[in-house]
Amino acid sequence: MDASVMGIRLASGVVTPLVRKLLRGEGAGAGLVDQPVRISAYVSLREQRALSRDDLRRLADKLVAQALRAPGEQPLPPGEEAGVAAALAVTLHALGDLTLQDAQAVEMGERAFAAELRRAAPATGLGRDAELFHDRLLEFTCLHILHFFTTRSTYIPRALVESARRQAETIAKIDAVLARLPRQDGRDRDFEARYRTYLAKRHSSLTIFGLDLPPGSARWPLDAAYVSLEATRFRRPRRLRGGGGSADVGRDGGIPGPAHGPHATLTTDEVLEHESRVLLRGEAGSGKTTLIKWLAVCASRDGADAGPVPYVLPLRTLTRHGERLPAAKDFLAATALSGQSPEGWEDRVLSAGRGLILVDGIDEIPEAERALARGWLTDLLAAYPGNRWLVTSRPSAVRQDWLADEEFTDLTLAPMSRADVAAFVTRWHGAAEAGEDLRGQLLEALATKPELARLATNPLLCAVICALHRERRGFLPSGRKELYTAALSMMLLGRDQERELRLPRLAEEPQVQLLQRLAYWLIRNGRTEMGQGRARALITGALPAVPAAQALGDGPAVLTYFVERSGLLRAPTEDTVEFIHRTFQDFLGARAALDEGSLGELTRHADDDQWEDVIRMAVAQGRPRERAAIIGDLLIRDSDRAVLLALASLEYAAELEPELREEVRTAARRLIPPKDESAARALGRIGPLVLGLLPRCGETGDDDAYLSVIAAREAGSEAAVGYLAGYCRHPDDRVRETLTRGWQRFDTRQYAAEVLARMDPPPRDLVIESDSLLAALSGFTGPPDLFIDHKVTRGALTRFLARQPVSGLTLWSFSGGTDAEFLRGHTSLRRLTVNFWSDLRDLGPLHGLPLEDVVLHLGSRTPLGPAIAAWPRLRRLKLHSGHGPWSFRDFSPEARPEVIDLPDADPDLSGLGRLTSLRRLWLGYDWRPGGRAAWAELSALENLREIAVHPEALAGLADFADLPSLRTVMLYDDDKELDTEVGQRLRRRFPQAELDIAPQLYDI
Repeated sequence: MDASVMGIRLASGVVTPLVRKLLRGEGAGAGLVDQPVRISAYVSLREQRALSRDDLRRLADKLVAQALRAPGEQPLPPGEEAGVAAALAVTLHALGDLTLQDAQAVEMGERAFAAELRRAAPATGLGRDAELFHDRLLEFTCLHILHFFTTRSTYIPRALVESARRQAETIAKIDAVLARLPRQDGRDRDFEARYRTYLAKRHSSLTIFGLDLPPGSARWPLDAAYVSLEATRFRRPRRLRGGGGSADVGRDGGIPGPAHGPHATLTTDEVLEHESRVLLRGEAGSGKTTLIKWLAVCASRDGADAGPVPYVLPLRTLTRHGERLPAAKDFLAATALSGQSPEGWEDRVLSAGRGLILVDGIDEIPEAERALARGWLTDLLAAYPGNRWLVTSRPSAVRQDWLADEEFTDLTLAPMSRADVAAFVTRWHGAAEAGEDLRGQLLEALATKPELARLATNPLLCAVICALHRERRGFLPSGRKELYTAALSMMLLGRDQERELRLPRLAEEPQVQLLQRLAYWLIRNGRTEMGQGRARALITGALPAVPAAQALGDGPAVLTYFVERSGLLRAPTEDTVEFIHRTFQDFLGARAALDEGSLGELTRHADDDQWEDVIRMAVAQGRPRERAAIIGDLLIRDSDRAVLLALASLEYAAELEPELREEVRTAARRLIPPKDESAARALGRIGPLVLGLLPRCGETGDDDAYLSVIAAREAGSEAAVGYLAGYCRHPDDRVRETLTRGWQRFDTRQYAAEVLARMDPPPRDLVIESDSLLAALSGFTGPPDLFIDHKVTRGALTRFLARQPVSGLTLWSFSGGTDAEFLRGHTSLRRLTVNFWSDLRDLGPLHGLPLEDVVLHLGSRTPLGPAIAAWPRLRRLKLHSGHGPWSFRDFSPEARPEVIDLPDADPDLSGLGRLTSLRRLWLGYDWRPGGRAAWAELSALENLREIAVHPEALAGLADFADLPSLRTVMLYDDDKELDTEVGQRLRRRFPQAELDIAPQLYDI
């Protein structure tokens, strides 16, 4: 019945008196003292002095009777009047239970208010017509109840007060939003555009090391100079509680397996794409600062208004005078735009989570200040969550878990691979216009001379080698000391001599004497940058002892000469000076220490990471007695770090008593095998010297074998290939995984032939990142398992598969057309993972393959049903969102699946019950039971040991599922607190099962 008709039948004069009996009044005022006032406070039946339940029934009888008095067709069958009145009385009684405020009820309107009242009351139990009559009568009654509220003396004052409060709250929220957004007057936007342009220009070029070019032109565009390198981390396996123990969680989210995935090895281009907080470690010259520049330039060019705003924070500059590390408002202190940003701009950017904070050189501040630096970082992270952070350091400057509590991912820059070196050499010669002949000669020398290739491990050393090769027309020194010595001579003498400039000619030695004083002052003070006033004073004080240098003038003139002509010093700002690279500072500082006889000072700093290279350079440059004294003193100190430093120094000691060499090796043996992965990497960085000390395969347990292989791989020399080949048949999965990772560091064809081809069983998850790597692979002891990166082309993969069967294949972000024709007939293929191949439409070539393990993330138009039906040996299936139709009925009658994982699906369970071989079933975050039929399908899985569901499905699981073998119940959502009663029912139903949280992994 229409409510308007009922309104004609129920005149206000009839209803209003009845409503006034139902509700009580109050005095004048806005009623603020008892806020909030609920509707239940106005209901007379709560007072028990105005209305009893019988009175309420009589009131309902009158309402029904009045509604039925009008002539015409009756809305109720005869005899149902009493039932409607009784139901209406019960519904109106629920007014006493409502928690709504009167103003909220008026805002809802009569229909929504009536619906709220119905929800608070028990079911009516009426027939269809009677219930419709009851509902319309209730709506009309609610209309008068709301009218009563608006006529009360307190309603209008209270409504005005509430409106003022809401308006104030809205204004406060809008102000908070505006504070996080760029100012509307455009000053933020205009300054940000100016700042991005400034950063892009400031960091868009590098010095072309060692080139004979006119002043001001020796710059290398960053786009041409930058070579993306690899950054690796060693992930500790996660553990999950299972029904009968525990299992490693690998890339499939629960099945044990290798930890390889897109996060295990990243290119430097990808570092902040996958991780929002990164601590990046790298040796001197490994490219940390260049990466900072690259990220800043990329963000400045491509970020537009909404992109990340980069802040480059070189700690050596910000703290050179002992200043406090900067607050957010001082992030531009080291730039020419310092003090020019709109007030609060940095805070608004960071509060909105738009910042890219690039902290360069934790190792370049004194060790005693690093704890303060960590506190500074922690405060900033707490104040400004949601931004992206990159912090760089030398490997040993801070401990392995230095920022682990702040959820930083610890990555280490890997040494340059052969491909990286070739790319760098090619780009360098292009920028220097050095010619194809010289480039070809150098690439050939690097390929045929292992001792030279071992030096070319980072961008700095590659640049030194390129410059010297060009300078000396193809002749290159063979050792690191000789390399640096030659580089110094080239920088200090060669450039001006070849250009025949009319300048005072100063021999190399006087220049070195002065420069090394600057270097040693920086080292002693834990700095890499000093004020120009300090530099002038140091040179002025040294000039009387170096009379030849006085030909250039006084101290300021000599400093100007070094900055403008030598190429070894540069002035990053108008009032500061620094060496072009820390490596040259350490080399010259070591020479100064030797000249001063400060050997004891050197070894006293053996445990200070800032002195490591200085000590090694001192051994390289020292006379035999000095070398022996330094190494002997390191052994006396007897700390692990000092012993490792003594071992590393042997490589630099051209002449040393055999007894002392053996004493060092003996001391080092107590550190071998290394105690953990960090120690293994530190040991490997010493170089091929450690290979003779590491145990061979079969001489030690699995843990020691694993750490020894890590150390050998880090050594990165050709000799390491032979050592690693000895572990080709080792049974430990960690050893085998280490052998298959990072093989690009070596000559890929040699490594493929001597290590990968001899592994038995053949490699699993062997990462292939380019067509050339794929072509380098030769025969195997059996079909290998390959991880194909997105850079590999379909043509290269097709050619490889035509000559080599594989047992497993991961296609990661593959761009291979619309079909998988290159896999047709590959009867050796047992495992297939296809991730983000959005163009794939035709799975026909996969039909009939003996696939046992399949993981798919495809486009939504790829039909899966026929393919699933054509895999009779399928044991494990994992499907991500983005695929075509399929059902549990599609499984081949011969298939015996044990694992089905649907992490983000909502499947229909029809046909599931026949898959009685299932032991693990993850039903997906969005799955909810569709009724008893779904539970019946589940209950047929007599061997199921693990199930994953959303917490909202737990009640049904506890009440309706019959799964006697169940041992683990995984929950997808850990944010919702588990209902205690449901938990108790679940434990009674499955007394042997444990509850656990399903890991939310990026990896598939």
